[in-house]
This record gives sequence, C-alpha cells and structure tokens, in this order.
Amino acid sequence: MKLAIFQMNSVDRSVTENAALFDQACADAKSGNADLIIFPEMALTGYNIGADRIRKLAEPCDGPMIQTLRDMAKHHRIGVVCGFPELDGEQVFNAAVIIDAAGSVLSICRKAHLFGDVDRAAFSPADTLCPLVQFGDWSVGFAICYDVEFPELVRAYALAGADIVLVPTANMLPYVGIATRVVPARAEENEIYVAYANRVGREGAFEYCGLSCVVGPDGNDVARAGRNEELMIADISKETIAHIRSSLSHLNDRRSDLYPL
Repeated sequence: MKLAIFQMNSVDRSVTENAALFDQACADAKSGNADLIIFPEMALTGYNIGADRIRKLAEPCDGPMIQTLRDMAKHHRIGVVCGFPELDGEQVFNAAVIIDAAGSVLSICRKAHLFGDVDRAAFSPADTLCPLVQFGDWSVGFAICYDVEFPELVRAYALAGADIVLVPTANMLPYVGIATRVVPARAEENEIYVAYANRVGREGAFEYCGLSCVVGPDGNDVARAGRNEELMIADISKETIAHIRSSLSHLNDRRSDLYPL
C-alpha cells in the first residue's frame, strides 16, 4: 500500500479554505499512486484556536465537513483520514474520520488522552478505544496525538491484530522527541507500522515541529518529513511485517502472567 501524509502549514484558514487545500493534496497524492492520505489532528478547523471557536465549528459526524471529505475521497478515489471537532449532543470530541476511496465513512475515532488546557478546555475524552478498522487488507488502529505517548494504547491495538496505527497529530515544540524517539519505539516494540502526520508553522502560542513520519515494524524510518509543509508518500507492505516478526519476538515473548492488561 502507498500511504501519503500531508504535513500542513498551520495558517489561520476557514474550513472552506482548508478543504480546498486538502482537495489539491488528495489530487497530488493520487497522482503519486497513494491509496490513503492522512491529514493532521483537527486539520479542518485548526487546533489551538480556542474552545469557543471550536464549539462553534464542531459538527456531527454526518455534517457538512464530513460530507466534503467524503466527496473529496470519492472524486479522487483515495482513502482519507482527517481530524475535525465532532459534536455529539452537548459534547465536543477531538476526532478523526477514516473514509474509503468510494466515499464511505469507515469509522470515527475520538481522542482518549487529553493534553493540557488546549484539549481539556475544548473537548470531552473518548470513553472507549476506537475499534480496529479494516482498510483493504490492512487492520488499522488510531491514536490521536497524545494517545501515541501511552504504550498501553498502541500495545492493545497490536494484540488485537493491528498492522498499522495512524496518528493525526498537532505536536509542538519542544516535544520533538515524540516524533524521533516515541513513535519509532511504538512501532518496533509492537512490530507494526506507525504513521505520524504532524503540522508545521505557528498557531497562537504553538510552533508545530513537523517531522511527520512513517516508521516500519523494525523501528526504522520508511519516510520522514522535515520542518516545512510537504506531501510525503511511503510504501508499506504486509510482507515487511511478516519478515520483521520472523526475527523480532516482543509480542510472542510477553509475560502477560506478570503484567496483565
């Protein structure tokens, strides 16, 4: 499978402006034969824009924002993962949608671990782990930004049979080590791919650190972005997972009798 990540520049734009930018990114990714493109956390609206503005922009999962993404996916015949604020009753969730190339919503994932005031002032936490999603013959898990920093979450996906965990994120300075140390560790210790889609540029007081990456099940980079806006495409394969698992044995050698989940 070819996986694209759009590392976006976080300019203060409207949803319509962001959607137009993403439509072009989908076209470019498809021209590179990508099967799936990942956009960052809260990509449609902005992330560090204040709780009041987020609530005003939040929509249910069948709202116009998601319909725009569905139309985009169907038009370009590409799978899409994108972060957005999901309104459910009176609650707002930091969410991400995965849509297949036919424009069908496969799942909505909600952020489980809220980071600091920027999250806690605006969002409710997920009360369940997003189930694995089947995208083609790939079993896909989701971790939104801070979620990937909790090893139990990614391990739970690996034990459930995940091949890859997708991480839409909005990670800022000084937390560069998440992209350079934590993400590779999550991939290697669980013998899976991890795809980390970050932002660059400034948004309020935040300066996003980029370094989006696709890391293989051996913990090595398949592809890594720099500190500017870019579209990155990486090849991933189930054969690589099988090969790595023939030499690594973290999952098989676990002493779950000593530390049950």
